[in-house]
Amino acid sequence: MNILILGGGGREHALAWAILQNPKCDRLIVAPGNAGIAAIAECATLDIEDGGAVAAFAEENAVDFVVIGPEAPLAAGVADRLEAAGILCFGPSRAASALESSKSFTKAICDACNAPTAGYGHFTDAGAAKAHVRASGAPIVVKADGLAAGKGVIVAMTLAEAEAAIDDMFGGAFGGAGAEVVIEEFMEGEEASFFVLCDGTDVLAIGTAQDHKRVGEGDTGPNTGGMGAYSPAPVMTETVCAKAMEDIVKPTVAEMARRGTPYKGVLYAGLMVRDGQPRLVEYNVRFGDPEAQVLMMRLGGQALDLMLACAEGRLADAKVNWADDHAMTVVMAAKGYPGAYEKGSVIGGLDALPADSFRMVFHAGTRAEDGKVTAAGGRVLNVTARGASLAEARERAYDMVDGIDWPEGFYRRDIGWRAL
Repeated sequence: MNILILGGGGREHALAWAILQNPKCDRLIVAPGNAGIAAIAECATLDIEDGGAVAAFAEENAVDFVVIGPEAPLAAGVADRLEAAGILCFGPSRAASALESSKSFTKAICDACNAPTAGYGHFTDAGAAKAHVRASGAPIVVKADGLAAGKGVIVAMTLAEAEAAIDDMFGGAFGGAGAEVVIEEFMEGEEASFFVLCDGTDVLAIGTAQDHKRVGEGDTGPNTGGMGAYSPAPVMTETVCAKAMEDIVKPTVAEMARRGTPYKGVLYAGLMVRDGQPRLVEYNVRFGDPEAQVLMMRLGGQALDLMLACAEGRLADAKVNWADDHAMTVVMAAKGYPGAYEKGSVIGGLDALPADSFRMVFHAGTRAEDGKVTAAGGRVLNVTARGASLAEARERAYDMVDGIDWPEGFYRRDIGWRAL
């Protein structure tokens, strides 16, 4: 098969790495890719949010299957355009992608199917939002309604923080994503990620993970897109997974089908678990980043078979073969992230590191310049390892981190501390 992956981050490097292990893959193209992806696949320059351009490129290159990595092309309707062109694709329609692109839409779906989630209010002006916050008290969660690249969520511990977040969002700090705001009750418990494939009718759980959103050790400082992750998540026991599936995921998928917008692709449920009871924090309509890196490390080549079964409506017959193992990824970011940071610094030591089914450095924000790998983003590398235990995976990951020569980067030394 000829396969095209859309995206150029760590998630897409991990997807490419897993897909290449499957003998069904004859040719792999990634658009736009990055320095790490370019070492294992062809990279192409393409506007991945232009469905017409993607469909034309797929036809010109005899692409059999398109895997859409990030949320922006999904929200832009690229999956719809590919389906109209008769090209098999992994990822939900524009309408179904509203589960991520609109927080208020997700809340309405939860209301309709009685899925347990936080109480909330939906606001289009700052005055009403602030009045709601004052009436509710802190801590409270303020969310930009639209897509904000994983950054539009403020957990406000005081009323002043909540009001400042409301001013920032309506003031344009998150662009159009903050034109509307959802304010939620603060949920206590342990957060975890639950990944499920859906083909419009059937669902298949494919793994759990936990990530570290805050920039500083001990989970302190501002929220980021994620500073590390590990899989499986200890809090997601068989009982909790079964509950999440029956009470949250299946009712959501049934409600989407009832509305005539069946959900097809990976559904990533962010859950808050307290006393064995999961509640929905939010949905994402694509693999998490950096959660995809630990999931792909554990799934390997079967990831392609599972995505194909999903796209072709064959999930009822599919199953996941899990090894009894663990994986961890440590994010190396540019100093200053998630605020202002510099691009262009050279990263050394990568060539000397192992690259096998137990240890991989997935590139996120990198570029190849004059034969050197340079930093081109905020989150730059995902140093990922697998082991028989989480402690073993952690040791392997940090051994690799220690071999990377990049003075302009930083990372957390405590990834996995809750589980360990």
